[in-house]
Amino acid sequence: MSFSGLVKEELAAHVDLARHCQLAELAALLHFCGSICEEEGKPHLSLETENEAVIRKCFTLLEKTFKINKVTVQRKGRLLFDNSTEDKVIRALHFGREENGTIMLHAPVSSLLIKNSCCARAFLRGVFLCAGSMSDPEKSYHLEFVCSRKDQAKQLKDIIQEFGIEARCIKRKKYDVVYLKEGAAIVDLLNVMGAHVSLMNLENLRIVKEMRNSVNRRVNCETANISKTVTAASKQIEDILLVRDKYGFENLPDNLRQMAEVRLEYPDAALKELGGYLDPVVGKSGVNHRLRRLSEIADRIRL
Repeated sequence: MSFSGLVKEELAAHVDLARHCQLAELAALLHFCGSICEEEGKPHLSLETENEAVIRKCFTLLEKTFKINKVTVQRKGRLLFDNSTEDKVIRALHFGREENGTIMLHAPVSSLLIKNSCCARAFLRGVFLCAGSMSDPEKSYHLEFVCSRKDQAKQLKDIIQEFGIEARCIKRKKYDVVYLKEGAAIVDLLNVMGAHVSLMNLENLRIVKEMRNSVNRRVNCETANISKTVTAASKQIEDILLVRDKYGFENLPDNLRQMAEVRLEYPDAALKELGGYLDPVVGKSGVNHRLRRLSEIADRIRL
């Protein structure tokens, strides 16, 4: 199962004890997965989704909030409400109606249902079950909610940001998508929604990923430094050999002659190490200065 699927399984199993939170999550399910279908010539409220966990969660919430245990699962992916259940749900969830009486399922949810922080958490949990998805965190960090309307997306973004989590919106074809790209923000949102097991799994993956990246950066840095050191040493030796053959070490000052001889004797040594072979001992900057002077003499010879 994908990481996103595991998150949904965990959220589907989480049921709040408080009725007001249960109503908030039920509102999310119906706002994002609800529809009006014709049955025996009459319009009925239904919940349609390919995710069976959403069907089970909706049934559980109906049972706990309204003591309803007779809801028809008409076919795979559709849960049909009878008239009595429909009336109770519409009143409790403050669904509006258009002028022709059609239930406004996809409009922003009533603020009365999410005025408490705990209810907002439950609402986000329901929205993720219906419209959320998450990429494999081993590859990239991306969590998103696909909304059918712009005002729906704006409300969702505002709710997420009330928890101090940065969310962004983008238009994708006919949908408005609310998304998070930062690993830390996704961790915070999982915590808000109550997906604590998934949160710990994600944190473990983040730690391993960051350690791997840190090691790779260090190896790359050390490789670059070694390459730089080897290149510089090769150039120094080339210059010293030119000075020896065309100018002669006997014509050099004692400090430069000694430096040239030591560099030829220890071609792979670092500057600090070379300074330890000199008599008297010279620091890294002193070694660098002497080698630079030898290179200048070589450059003059080349002219």
